Formats: sequence, structure tokens, C-alpha cells
Amino acid sequence: MRRYSEAVKADVKRRMSPPQRESVARISEELGIHLVTLYNWRKTWRLQGEVVPASEKEPEGWSAADKFTVVLKTAGLNDTELGAYCRERGLFPEQVSRWRQAATDANAAPLLSMAEQKELERLRAQDQREIKALKKELQRKEKALAEAAALLVLRKKWEAFCLEDAEG
Repeated sequence: MRRYSEAVKADVKRRMSPPQRESVARISEELGIHLVTLYNWRKTWRLQGEVVPASEKEPEGWSAADKFTVVLKTAGLNDTELGAYCRERGLFPEQVSRWRQAATDANAAPLLSMAEQKELERLRAQDQREIKALKKELQRKEKALAEAAALLVLRKKWEAFCLEDAEG
């Protein structure tokens, strides 16, 4: 297994991070570092709280985890510090504000209690049983209807045959 210097890792991290946001595939191709190695490094950096989208997507296309990391890193910053942070990473303070609001809104909805979750699951299971029974009944009725239609056709053919026989 090949070992890479801290300088190479720092360069890769800089290229993955905003504002460069180079793709993992491009970095791999240019530096000859295996994709799996780059993804492992990115995973480690993310676990350390770094913002490394490693994608050429605009910040609005980043993953929820990357956006949330930015929200966490900027939580205690004043306007001047936030502006500097955003300039370094090619972001706008308004984006960070929207992401912060989205994170707040996501956690604002009340969660269901365990009893409510069990009740919903019980109702869902009951609905599934009812749907299954209704489908079975529908199949039975469709068969009966097809059988009745076949008997009606046979009856008409029989009547036509009997009429022909009586006339002939």
C-alpha cells in the first residue's frame, strides 16, 4: 500500500474544498491516486468536521451533510467573521442563512411518540390486510364475470343454432 505525504493530502484537501471543489475523479486522474483512497480521505476529513464536497456542483447542489457542516462551523461567527469564512469558500452569507433556517425547520416538526408510531404501524398493517382481501375479492368477481359472459355467449350461440335447426 502506497503512503502519501501530508503535503499531498493537504493539496488534495484544498482542491476538494471550496472554492475549488474539484471532483474526486478529476483529482484521481491528474494525481494518479486511486479513487477509493481519495474517498477514504474525504470521509476522514468530513468526520473531522471539514467541508469537502469534492464536487464541481455549486454550493446549492452540495449534500445535506456538507451544508450542515457549514452551518455548524459558522454558528458562533459574527457578521465580519461569517463574511470572511464565506469569501474563503466561495459562499454567500445568504446561503448559509438559508441552510441554517432549513436545518432549524427540519428539526421543528414534532416527532411521534413510540405509542403513536406503533399505532400507525398497526393501522398500516390493517390497511395492507384489507387491500389484500379486496384484491382477492376483485379477482373472484372478475372470474365470475368472465364465466357469466362466456355462458351468455354460449346461450346466444345455442339459441341461434336451435333457430337455424327449427327453420331448416
